[in-house]
Amino acid sequence: MLSALFTRSAAPAADFSRLGQARVELRGVVKQYGDQRVLNGVSLTVEPGEVVTILGPSGSGKSTLIRLINRLESLSGGEIFIDDRPVGQLQGASLRQLRSRIGFVFQQFNLYAHLTARQNITLALEHVHGRQKAQAHQRAQALLEQVGLADKAEALPSQLSGGQQQRVAIARALASSPQIILFDEPTSALDPETIGEVLQVMKSLAHSGITMIVVTHEMHFAREIADRVVFIDGGDILETGRPEDFFTRPQHPRTQRFLQKVLDPLRQESTL
Repeated sequence: MLSALFTRSAAPAADFSRLGQARVELRGVVKQYGDQRVLNGVSLTVEPGEVVTILGPSGSGKSTLIRLINRLESLSGGEIFIDDRPVGQLQGASLRQLRSRIGFVFQQFNLYAHLTARQNITLALEHVHGRQKAQAHQRAQALLEQVGLADKAEALPSQLSGGQQQRVAIARALASSPQIILFDEPTSALDPETIGEVLQVMKSLAHSGITMIVVTHEMHFAREIADRVVFIDGGDILETGRPEDFFTRPQHPRTQRFLQKVLDPLRQESTL
């Protein structure tokens, strides 16, 4: 059943060739909400073009970590560097420029309900990046075609399945040709029948050379696609490693318990 996630999809293999790359480095990153500390001085480097998946239990700090990278959240301590440039204190035009380099795919799609699939993509291209309407339209249509939704350009989000909405969201995140793309549990709001079509697009994107950081609960995806797996719990990175080492020879006792808990049900399901 796990392998079927990639084979039953309605989405074709997309062509995301020649996308840009950037290096991401977190040094001693701390995030605190009042008295609650969510990240405890986390350090992590993601090399240009690397695909890193972040695993961990709910509430471990995974989503907070990636939201800090494009400044959807503000740092409480430490620093984040994009290509060796600190981003923690950026404001105004400098912050907007940073965000234009970073695509973000949310768990809940975050599409504008009153706009068509194409308009959801062209909105920022026209009003933030200054593209002409015809140019933005052409770019949006090309991206919709790449994610297998060329025939859904005029559809409203309410007329699309969850998987289709998330593919539109991925196309929107790619519209400005970012060098980094962040995914915050992109399949957790989907039903099992539509997860595969989103993972197929992400799988194609992972071979494009763009820098990808993916928070996910999809173990099979992490093992097949990632260059490196990061395990975080309680606001600390407890283990990192190549997928084969991480899934077959986990070193930290907490990682071992986590994998046993999440993989045993999947193994049982795959034998049904």
